[in-house]
Amino acid sequence: MRMLVLGAGGTGGYFGGRAAEAGVDVTFLVREARAGKLRRDGLRIKSPLGDATLAPQLAVAGDVGGPYDVVMLSCKAYDLYSAIEAIRPAVGENTVVLPILNGMRQYEALDAAFGAHRVLGGLCQIVATMGPEGEVVHMGKHANLVYGERAGEARSARCVAIEQALAGVNYTHRLSDDIYQDIWEKYVGLTTLAAATCLMRGTIGQIVSSDGGEAFMRALLRESQAVSAANGHPVRPEADAAALKSQTDPASSLTASMFRDLSQGGRVEGDHLVGDMVRRADVAGVDVPYLRVANIHLQVYQARRAAAQSVTP
Repeated sequence: MRMLVLGAGGTGGYFGGRAAEAGVDVTFLVREARAGKLRRDGLRIKSPLGDATLAPQLAVAGDVGGPYDVVMLSCKAYDLYSAIEAIRPAVGENTVVLPILNGMRQYEALDAAFGAHRVLGGLCQIVATMGPEGEVVHMGKHANLVYGERAGEARSARCVAIEQALAGVNYTHRLSDDIYQDIWEKYVGLTTLAAATCLMRGTIGQIVSSDGGEAFMRALLRESQAVSAANGHPVRPEADAAALKSQTDPASSLTASMFRDLSQGGRVEGDHLVGDMVRRADVAGVDVPYLRVANIHLQVYQARRAAAQSVTP
């Protein structure tokens, strides 16, 4: 199996790097500057599950190669359309695109670009970032990749081929028999976490320890769950219990990556996650007052950031 991974940052670098470490034929599509650093230093992974330094196969825009069997798409939502153009030369008649972006909104764009029959469903669960020297830093021991068909036979030949190719990787991977359910459950949890920590500018523990904080977290989670249920995917009891445990823990230092981006003055995926959840709530007729306030907050942040950047020094 030939696999192309878009990007070699925290997420793509970890999942693609571990696949290459296990013997999968992986190529990373990266920018020229990142390619130069990777050629010089290698792809370095720092992880509680074991460090690794790899000599990765690389491709750059204009020299992508392919077609590939699988293209793993790992990027921020606001880079989705440029990512689509970057991978387009790599997609052939039998290529499957495996997006591991957050949320749901990406599927409409990917289906339009490549055809729904070429686009699998996917998600990942990991806390990873790129360190100051370009290394992939994996925090904690949790690293999980879930993928599957969005329609038709769950254990299709192409999904089974991915499952077999990833058999020896140093992370958990699962071929889902209901990928939309898995995606929605992650979407619910992540949207709740992002909305809460960005709106309140603090950790879950700090929010929950405040007067009314636990009630706020529970109400926010129920709003997201109501939207999921209205879209045909009520959250399963075990997913509900896990979300409640992680998002009502007064000792938790948990924050969303969106909050970390916001705290550093960076771009955020607010419209793709919280904004899209609010729009889906409106279509379904679900009342989401807390999500709506969080969405306004994120829009104001983005507007102020854009205005600051437009000012000429």
